[in-house]
Amino acid sequence: MRFIVLTLFPEFFDSPLTVGLLGKAVEKGTVEFETVQIRSFSIDRHQSVDDVPFGGGPGMVMMPGPVVDAIEHAASGRKVDRKLLLSPRGRLFNQRMASELSKLDTVMLVCGRYEGLDERIVEGGFVDDEVSIGDFVLSGGEAAALVMVEACSRYLGGVIGNEESVERDSFTDGLLDHPHYTRPRVFRGLAVPEVLVKGDHQAVREWRRRKALESTRKRRPDLFMRVALSEEDRRLLDK
Repeated sequence: MRFIVLTLFPEFFDSPLTVGLLGKAVEKGTVEFETVQIRSFSIDRHQSVDDVPFGGGPGMVMMPGPVVDAIEHAASGRKVDRKLLLSPRGRLFNQRMASELSKLDTVMLVCGRYEGLDERIVEGGFVDDEVSIGDFVLSGGEAAALVMVEACSRYLGGVIGNEESVERDSFTDGLLDHPHYTRPRVFRGLAVPEVLVKGDHQAVREWRRRKALESTRKRRPDLFMRVALSEEDRRLLDK
């Protein structure tokens, strides 16, 4: 899978792409990552990419020319399956979207800066959609792009050592994950739940499902309301 990231700060990605599972995926070629410097498409000697907003107001706005030229240059001569603009007003990125994007060959991520980008980049259809990673504002889209790259990469074969881990990730079935424990069995007076050390796999499965349901209901009632509860789920919650 190839990611093409349009940004004013290509160096932002240097370190994250060399460490951990994502670094190994890049090294093996499972994930290909390309950055395009938007500033290279400025037409003045100062390499300007922003200007004051029409109508007044604070901050600066990224001009459409350099951004659109960068998009068209990056897409020239190859098929880009999805062109996405990182924006706080975009469609919320979630596990389902990560799974859907991971099935594509090439995804372009456009990172904004300053107060935002000229609206004509969206109005003109130069991107396919706007995407947000949450209800907060960042200084730019680079951190959001990195989040999306890592979330999508987990679905690619060979990136995660135990691919069953991806199937059991939080949000995969609409629920938060269940609690996890490892050695020692007792840490500073806190013991591992007895059900996890008795070897009863059915009891463990039910305990984990119940804890996931309870955790989601308590911490993310908005998610819990959307979960289609089975009869077994209802039974587990009534315990």
